Amino acid sequence: MTAMIEAAGVRKRYGKTTALDGLDLVAQAGQVVAVLGPNGSGKTTFVRAVATLLRLDDGTLKVAGYDVRRQPGRVRGVIGLAGQFAAVEPAMTGRENLELVARLFGLDRRTAKASADTVLGQLGLVEAADRLARTYSGGMRRKLDLGASLVGSPQLLLLDEPTTGLDPRARIELWDAIRKLVAAGTDVLLTTQYLDEADHLADQLVIIDHGRTVAAGSPAELKQRIGANVIEVHVRRSDQLAQVEQALGRLGQDEVQVDLPTRRVSVRVTSSGQALMNAMGSIQATGVEIEDIALRQPNLDEVFLALTGQPAAEDQSPTPAAHAA
Repeated sequence: MTAMIEAAGVRKRYGKTTALDGLDLVAQAGQVVAVLGPNGSGKTTFVRAVATLLRLDDGTLKVAGYDVRRQPGRVRGVIGLAGQFAAVEPAMTGRENLELVARLFGLDRRTAKASADTVLGQLGLVEAADRLARTYSGGMRRKLDLGASLVGSPQLLLLDEPTTGLDPRARIELWDAIRKLVAAGTDVLLTTQYLDEADHLADQLVIIDHGRTVAAGSPAELKQRIGANVIEVHVRRSDQLAQVEQALGRLGQDEVQVDLPTRRVSVRVTSSGQALMNAMGSIQATGVEIEDIALRQPNLDEVFLALTGQPAAEDQSPTPAAHAA
């Protein structure tokens, strides 16, 4: 399988702050690759590097075989970029927005119109194409922004926090649009603060921390990597959480996790059936009323916590503000 992105020993510093510290990453063609990391881990800095929007201090970074330092123009010719916030002109229609960006990509008027029509169809915006963008919902504006990255027919689409600020329905609609793009042959590299988004969309996950890659693999591979199942208990009353926490603390190999809003307590365990039976016995002895108890595979939140020692959070590094042709 051909690598769309190859990064080896990539470093970037901002004064005394090291954003990327010898990062290694390989993103194969034909995949959605999601880059995850704690707050300030360097996710957005890496996207900016791939988009040729910053100069690296050290290391090698290639996109579609082109070196970002020696051949930035070639790299820009194969990528499209959508930043964290929709960059559309509200006083123009959706169609006009796309045709304008297509012309900026260097397409002639007829080709720009055809490309805009194709993208509008891909993203389900045909009916709204001739409405002013200011009348679009947040989800529609995000789709239009995505479309502006596509009118140049990029091989690689870079999405930095693509669904930030969207409601659940708009997020799902954008997920569907991204899946269709991948099915049509566009590769995707995305950063996201939503681990469920990465779980739904990505073929490969790359987790970075302090500017370095700490784990890479499919969602299933990373879930298996931490080598344990999870016992989760949902209690009926919040005042009984402490009793369940104490009971599970005697069974698990890690610190017990308590989620007060959902009244859930969980802990990772090395054994399976016997651990569940022991948990049920311990909880029954306390007289706690439970809604349910289950043994399940770890989710990505738990994988992330195990690998980085902290929960996922939105990256605060600088955000690309424009599309790269």
